[in-house]
Amino acid sequence: MSACDRMACLVAAALICTTPALAQSTMTAEEFDAFSLGKTLDYSIDGQLYGSEMHLSGRRTRDADVGGPCLDGTWFAEGDQICFVYDGDPTHHCWRFWRQGDGVVALPSGIADTTPSDVTIAETPLICAGPEVGV
Repeated sequence: MSACDRMACLVAAALICTTPALAQSTMTAEEFDAFSLGKTLDYSIDGQLYGSEMHLSGRRTRDADVGGPCLDGTWFAEGDQICFVYDGDPTHHCWRFWRQGDGVVALPSGIADTTPSDVTIAETPLICAGPEVGV
């Protein structure tokens, strides 16, 4: 193997190691639905929880970032992505989900240099306080 071939192999290996979403098969809509339906999923990076999303029938969701309000929405498949749209916000928030070992990992689409999120089944239900609580 020439030095040039060895360099090409090293570059390819580095790309595979730094882009896990591309190295794994993304979950299909059916696989994601089977994984998420009826559950609340926690999203964390390096063990730090930043949000949770409850998955209801009919691909409906209720999402809450830590310290933020709950947002109702829906999800749909777009190619190999799972996209979320929340009430009052027409923006599509698309992610790629894939299994990694015994867990699930997600990466938002269209955001460069993003760390994949660990996606786990929440141990506690999603708590959504009503508007103007205590007023």
